[in-house]
Amino acid sequence: MTGAELRERPYRPRAIAVLNRVGARLAGLGIAAGRMREDELIRAARTRTGLHDFGDEGFREALSVLVDSIEREARLHAVGRLVTKTRLLSALCTRLRVHEYVRRHPEVATLALAPPIVIAGLQRTGTTMLHRLLASDPSLRPVLAWEGMSPLRGRGAVFGIEPGRLKGKMGERALAYMAPAFFAIHPAEADAPEEDVLLLDYAFMSTTPEATLHVPSQARWLEEQDHTPAYEYFALLLRVLAHQHGGAGTRFVLKTPHHLEYLDVLRKVFPGVQVIQTHRDPVRTLASFCSMVWHGRGIFSDQVDAAEVGAHWSRKVGRLLDRSMQVRASVADQGFADVFYYDLVADPGAAVRALYGQLGLSLTPQVESRMQQTREKNPQHKYGSHRYRLEDFGLTAAGVEPLFAAYRKRFAVPHE
Repeated sequence: MTGAELRERPYRPRAIAVLNRVGARLAGLGIAAGRMREDELIRAARTRTGLHDFGDEGFREALSVLVDSIEREARLHAVGRLVTKTRLLSALCTRLRVHEYVRRHPEVATLALAPPIVIAGLQRTGTTMLHRLLASDPSLRPVLAWEGMSPLRGRGAVFGIEPGRLKGKMGERALAYMAPAFFAIHPAEADAPEEDVLLLDYAFMSTTPEATLHVPSQARWLEEQDHTPAYEYFALLLRVLAHQHGGAGTRFVLKTPHHLEYLDVLRKVFPGVQVIQTHRDPVRTLASFCSMVWHGRGIFSDQVDAAEVGAHWSRKVGRLLDRSMQVRASVADQGFADVFYYDLVADPGAAVRALYGQLGLSLTPQVESRMQQTREKNPQHKYGSHRYRLEDFGLTAAGVEPLFAAYRKRFAVPHE
């Protein structure tokens, strides 16, 4: 299948295609599920959990904007609608349970965490590789994928497995079934360190929706908001994880491109945070990330416009870089370290040793050995090769280069 054909037809397993046809037929008969509504989701979450108190309900505007954008713009197929509604309901249930957990354990709200280390590079710049290497250090604590999906421990084990971890493993298998090519782009493994944007999802103010759904109005609204409340709730969830698994003094190593857009808020909410920015030719990474978004949106909708993906994310990536440079200039790069993708791929050990020197961390032979084991378990192209072209998304290198000129000059980023 050529790149152009791939961009026209999202992959659809036979069983999912059948369910979608049934859903479309029911909709034609007027007996399909109605529109998602913020108040109905709230009511359903309270019914499911038996809990009523969310504490601060400031999140409701963000939820309402997101739900409205999904209904008006996302063009979900039947299974996509079911999955999306389930995810929103699950997030609300988690908020109720977290509030109850903190009510029963009030010390969580003031639990002291060490300033985190945050990897905040663009998508496809080696952030996953670097994150997994640093997470090999026992002194640092990542957020695992299943923990991002279930930050609260469940009651009782299922076949000896923590319920949240089992849910994560099931989610991993479902993703592999619905979008097998996705794993060659991003290895979404339940037991592996994952992007902490999963925790920002609980505030309904993350970039996850615009990366997985066509929700342009929600994306525009998000850019105009103060993200401090979302980051404060993010910090609370980190304290909840630490309280359950480690306690005071836990030092998290985090990773998501989302932070590039809000480094000022990140620094305010997490005083002393150390930020690692990874660098690679943004023209190259943009093509790769657009492919990732196309595959991700194809899980939820049969109508994925490749040109729209390219237009939206080329502007968005330019915004991420511009905002990150503004913050770095305002603090004269204090608290920031830089890692180039090319150095990381050529000699991961040397790149990490240099980074540890910048961060003031001790890299022992034992930790280096653990990192080597991580590299051996996660070779490049573990799940196959990922092919992509800017042209598949209505873009050209010459057309997007002006968006990245200042960034390329500021960090001497070469062309690939």
